[in-house]
Amino acid sequence: MSRTVLVPCTPSSVTGARQRLCSDLEADGLGAGSVGDAALVVSELLSNALRHAAPLPAPFPPDRVQVAWRLESDEAGALLEISVRDGGASTLPRIARPSLSALGGRGLGIVEHLADRWGTEVEDDSTTVWAVLRVAVEEPGRGAERVGAPGAGIGTSRTRAMSG
Repeated sequence: MSRTVLVPCTPSSVTGARQRLCSDLEADGLGAGSVGDAALVVSELLSNALRHAAPLPAPFPPDRVQVAWRLESDEAGALLEISVRDGGASTLPRIARPSLSALGGRGLGIVEHLADRWGTEVEDDSTTVWAVLRVAVEEPGRGAERVGAPGAGIGTSRTRAMSG
């Protein structure tokens, strides 16, 4: 299962992306804990893009960022990759170490805690921040067998393997 969506650069897009992701994952039989972790990760990645980065440049529609997810089975269960692609910023995303009283700055720390791995890819005119989570499929026979379907890739410019 995979999905790629373009969302407007507005805070309300976080709710819509999170709801769509949760709906897809629940339909593929993921457990509630995995769905909750994925919802938190997509919320943090998208919120960071909306707050700190520019929208995607042309030929994308104006004022949009791209959110994508892909569920893929492996020998140990299933992996979920979540990514957010934007027009980039003056600095790369990094984990902050905020004080206990700080109101923000914890998003990528949360992503790092929940994900098996995460990272950033920079292209000429865009930046993608991605995270890979090991997830539990509760209903055998749902989701995992559909992962290898043609066209399941998140993007043609992706070169990293999810299993590595």
